[in-house]
Amino acid sequence: MGVNLKKLSKTAKDYRHILIIMRHGKAEPIGQGGDRDRELADKGHKQAKKVAKGLAELKLVPDRIACSGAARALQTCERMLKTFGDHPKVDYRQSLYEGGVQAVFDEISQTKDKVRVLMVLGHEPTVSISCQWLASEDSDPSLLDLLNLGLSTAGVVIFGSDEPFSKWQIRSGKLLAVINPKDFD
Repeated sequence: MGVNLKKLSKTAKDYRHILIIMRHGKAEPIGQGGDRDRELADKGHKQAKKVAKGLAELKLVPDRIACSGAARALQTCERMLKTFGDHPKVDYRQSLYEGGVQAVFDEISQTKDKVRVLMVLGHEPTVSISCQWLASEDSDPSLLDLLNLGLSTAGVVIFGSDEPFSKWQIRSGKLLAVINPKDFD
């Protein structure tokens, strides 16, 4: 299912607050350092670059990024910052690696009201489960079905709302898009 990026860009402008939830890029297999220390594969670096360029073209460069403390998430974020520049404030959180859905909700609720675009960068299955809980009842069921399959590496989910992030709870965001890196080609 392709994504109409031009339409998404116009739709996103209609919302005061945009949440982007992203899964890290493709990682290497588990080595001696364990899961937390897994690094990005070459493909993961390319995915992160492609997604960052795509988000920038959509004018959805985050104001704040909450990033997992796992190596593959850190490397995904670092690669994206090469495109985003100094604009996003980045908070690295071990809780986004080990804290599950509650950690995602905590990051959202602790975000200042002045932030328009927030990105949470984490791991499966937490990211797709969080998205399912966040999606408002008027969200497109076919997009929710995509989340049931899990988010691909470097996949992003975009939500819109007029409510500041500090007021978000379950069912708070209109699910606008589920995007795979290939959609930015």
